[in-house]
Parts: sequence; structure tokens; C-alpha cells
Amino acid sequence: MEAPLPERLNEDIAGRLEEVAQLLATQGASRFRVRAYQRAAETVRRLTRPVSDILAQEGLEGLQALPGVGESIARAIRDILARGRLAMLERLRGESDPAKLLASVPGIGRATADRLHQELGLETLEDLEAAAHDGRLEQVAGLGQAAGRHPRLARAPPVAPQAAGVLGAQRPAISAGDSRRRP
Repeated sequence: MEAPLPERLNEDIAGRLEEVAQLLATQGASRFRVRAYQRAAETVRRLTRPVSDILAQEGLEGLQALPGVGESIARAIRDILARGRLAMLERLRGESDPAKLLASVPGIGRATADRLHQELGLETLEDLEAAAHDGRLEQVAGLGQAAGRHPRLARAPPVAPQAAGVLGAQRPAISAGDSRRRP
């Protein structure tokens, strides 16, 4: 298999950075974080030499010297070049599987995640948090009572820390079994 043309490689990396920005925006991340990925994508797209050459010749410091590319985005570019993939992007995509994302919350297994997605239409951790606050989790047969009978659900850590990593924003802490309604 041939190596991609330099401008195609830069375009591919820029496209992935833009996708990260779009997914972060969709999931409610900080607008500054979203804009950082957009700026980095624009910079990579406008480069007159392959970003892989910059990394090979100057390392991460060379990438960080590019306008709009900080330490974490430089590492993201390195990971795309080295592995052909970006783990963060895959997590944000949830590999197009909302149930897989919901199942990443301790105390929620794949079967429960599938039910939450199918019955309540939950697709993000933010959706799960909102459903816990507004009482929709009680509508899923057996889930409303599960916290009292199921020690893992009762002790599940707050959803917000997991959501903060994915969404880039802090939310009030709730547990997966917390189905109290807001006043």
C-alpha cells in the first residue's frame, strides 16, 4: 500500500481534528476546547509540508510550535501518525454505539445500556444524567427499584466525572441509581 500524498495526509489529520471538534460541540464541551481543535485543523490543513515531516524532524515540540497546536493536540497528531487512529476520537464517537458509551458508566451493564438507549432514546452521558434528574430512569422496568436491591447501582460513582471527561464540562454529581426529581 502506498503512503498517502503529503497534502492528503495533512487533510486526513485535519479532518479528524475537525471531527473531534464537532463531537465535542455536540456533546456540550467547552467552546474554547472545541475552538482549539478547529484552529489546529485549520493550521494542519494550511501547512506547506507534511505534518509527519515536522514530527520526524522536530518532535512534539515542532508540532506545538504550530499556531493553535498545544501539547494535547500535538500528542493527538502524533497518535494519528503513529497508530493510524485517535483513541479520543473513537471514545467520542462511541464507535457510533450509544449503548457502549452508556455501558461505560460503572453499574450499568450492556443489557441495561441497550434498554436505556432503546426505551428512553439516551445517547450521551448528558442524556443519562438528565434522565436520572427528571425521573425517566424510573420508567425503565425494574431500573427505578434496582438501586435499592442492587448494591452496585446504589454505590455507583457519580455520572458527572465520566461525563466531564467526555463532555469537557462539569455537571452536578448524581449516581446512576439516583432517580430523585428536581424540585
